Amino acid sequence: MIGIWKYIAVLVLTFAPSVADACTAVIISGSKTADGRPLMWKNRDTDHLDNSVRHFKGEKYSFTGLVNSGSPGKEVWIGANTAGFSIMNTASYCLKNDDVPASRMDREGLLMYRALEICATLADFEHFLDTLPRPLGIEANFGCIDAHGGAAWYETGNHSYYKRDVNVSENGFLTVTNFSVSGDPSRWKGVERWITADAMFHEMDSRGELSCITPLDIMDSLSRSYRHDVLGIDLTRNAAGFLSRTTGYFPDMDFIPRYSTSASVVIRGVPDGGDPSEIIIWTALGYPAVSVMVPIPVSAEDHVPPFMKSLPDGDIFSFCAFSMMLKMKFVFDMDGISNGGRYVNLNHILGSTSSRPSTIVCCRRAEKEILGAFAPLYSDFCSDVISEDDFLAAYDSVSTEFPRIYLAAFDDYISLWQ
Repeated sequence: MIGIWKYIAVLVLTFAPSVADACTAVIISGSKTADGRPLMWKNRDTDHLDNSVRHFKGEKYSFTGLVNSGSPGKEVWIGANTAGFSIMNTASYCLKNDDVPASRMDREGLLMYRALEICATLADFEHFLDTLPRPLGIEANFGCIDAHGGAAWYETGNHSYYKRDVNVSENGFLTVTNFSVSGDPSRWKGVERWITADAMFHEMDSRGELSCITPLDIMDSLSRSYRHDVLGIDLTRNAAGFLSRTTGYFPDMDFIPRYSTSASVVIRGVPDGGDPSEIIIWTALGYPAVSVMVPIPVSAEDHVPPFMKSLPDGDIFSFCAFSMMLKMKFVFDMDGISNGGRYVNLNHILGSTSSRPSTIVCCRRAEKEILGAFAPLYSDFCSDVISEDDFLAAYDSVSTEFPRIYLAAFDDYISLWQ
């Protein structure tokens, strides 16, 4: 089976429909969580479905981040560095009011790469933005946290930016999609996803769940949600009724996960004054309903597991390639009609049978086992029971089991295509 991964991955990338970046994200302040650790989540949507995680030696700081596999440029789309600074972005479509040509735009990934090289705090990032030559070639919302309690969104255009401090926001979190509150309301995009995601975080807040929310909770509740508040439906919660009365297909429009979702990432920061070496980048490559989230430490040296780095080379297992195979075989599998690629098949995602569990159940099983292997090591490290070197060595060892865990969880689906 491994031998066909590269072929299938090429097919996925070749026939993927062209989409505008449509990310959904949130920053939760450390003042909101019981342990004081801020969280930042990005569900990335892009034309570049082949994503991977890479470690870099920057000018001042080493850093780890999500990249487009094979990208020749110095671009990162969410990441964290050894000083405790983390950054992500969502595209905005309502800030540009100038004649800067398209050829000089779309520099967000380059900006974030450079920021991770040299910034330790939000103040550093603001100084960085203030001193860059104009026009910036930017139209985006940048979300940042640091190891000193900082948490903010920066709505950034070619000539200026507007800061939204998460710590002083009414609820201690700010949800963002593809518009900026300081921009032109007539050009806001992604409002439908924002309505759903923001409502879900408010509901969790009202139930007191944000204080103990984990990266896996966010992944499972948001990245794998088929709730659509504009339509007033929640196909995840009402799966049995929906599947019993329909073919199981639904238009792939304005859910948080979409055909164009390439990764879902949650960065778990540190409390004010905490040790940046405790930052963990939880990353799921590919379509969330068939992908598994993996914890990746941030350190001066490269500890990114090989299976998270790129599409397969030879017989190297790749989480991204395996996820894309599952996605094309069981999720976007409607052939023979003109708009077949615009329908998501929820039969496998939400429906379990006597012969196989749903794909979401498979994901949860794998993530539970991965967490079980990782959590004791991380707890010992944060409690000073083991050193950072011992923690990283142990992580390198246990992470070699993660591909086996992923494959075993989807064994029933693997058997269907063999």
